[in-house]
Amino acid sequence: MAALTPLGEGKPRKVVVLGSTGSIGVSTLDLFEQANLAVDILALTAGRNVEKLAEQALRWKPQVAVIDDETCLPELRERLAGSGVRAAAGAAAVSEAAAMGAEWVMSAIVGAAGLAPTLAAARTGAVIALANKESLVCAGPALLAIARAAGGSVIPVDSEHSAIFQVLQRDCIDRVSRLILTASGGPFRTWDKAAMAKATPEQAVAHPNWSMGAKISVDSATMMNKGLEMIEASYLFDTPQERIDVVIHPQSVIHSLVEYTDGSTLAQLGPPDMRSPISCAYSWPQRLSWPAKPLDLAAYASLTFEAPDLQRFPSIAIAREALRLGGGAPAAMNAANEVAVAAFLDRQIGFLDIAGAVAGTLERMNGLGELADSAGDALDSAMMTDASARRIAAEVVGQKRI
Repeated sequence: MAALTPLGEGKPRKVVVLGSTGSIGVSTLDLFEQANLAVDILALTAGRNVEKLAEQALRWKPQVAVIDDETCLPELRERLAGSGVRAAAGAAAVSEAAAMGAEWVMSAIVGAAGLAPTLAAARTGAVIALANKESLVCAGPALLAIARAAGGSVIPVDSEHSAIFQVLQRDCIDRVSRLILTASGGPFRTWDKAAMAKATPEQAVAHPNWSMGAKISVDSATMMNKGLEMIEASYLFDTPQERIDVVIHPQSVIHSLVEYTDGSTLAQLGPPDMRSPISCAYSWPQRLSWPAKPLDLAAYASLTFEAPDLQRFPSIAIAREALRLGGGAPAAMNAANEVAVAAFLDRQIGFLDIAGAVAGTLERMNGLGELADSAGDALDSAMMTDASARRIAAEVVGQKRI
């Protein structure tokens, strides 16, 4: 792991927050404040939420605030005028911010757009707190290899992978029999398929436990988030997909489990608050002191578990197949899912059409021989697959339009 400025010595740690205006980015900055951390924020980046980015920049005074949408740059400059914070815009500027030489980088950009800046940060040898699951899904082996070669590391922020990271005993890695990812089941856990077919975007984003953005909330509703997380876990912990399981746990108290060959199963528990895994990623192998809400098990009374219904939630099986196919299949699956979710949120297709569009895209690409990894740069390879998948997914979605 890269050498970090030690905690508690008063010397600021150099930090970049990619995706600072999203739910993870906001929670990251809130944690810094709650824990009274000494941080020197080099850059904050956002997609197009100029107002929030400017507010954050005026509070934290980074060297640069970057907005991905270039049409928003004039407004950002106006809002930051006289503050001493430089304003920049565009995808290239986001990657430049990621590569500014921070010790710790929060990668919280949603979607495949987070891949290029995450790879840029990895090449600097930074510790990457990874909340952008698409980076691992699209180019996991390459990302991890680049980080290691540069002397850095990747620490997962997704609550499920953070849980595994915390309880995985490194000296016993060859004695792990299963990784078990927990899932809340989302808002449609008890709905039948007929009701799910009529689900609206508003119902899909109303997650019962977590506060998340629209795309991630829909992924939770389809359980594609668990599919993506299985692929992540396979890469992060070098575990084949047949040794990764998913269990529905509606209370979201146990965040994941590691089962060992001696019959022991270790779990990590905590309230559903993303600041906890962010805290772990920032302080590991130490622990932060901040006003975290303690877990009151008695208040929950009972913790329940059930197997996922693959008939109502086929995304888990789709992800297993993508991981089995290998090559560019996970990247293609991710791109097709982004297209399908956007179409659903735009009311162009129904809720159940999302998984069908993803499966249809993978079938067509596999038939056309477009799922093999391209030779050369990991980013170029992933982006080529991403572009092909988006084109085909748009065609598949067009056939499913309401």
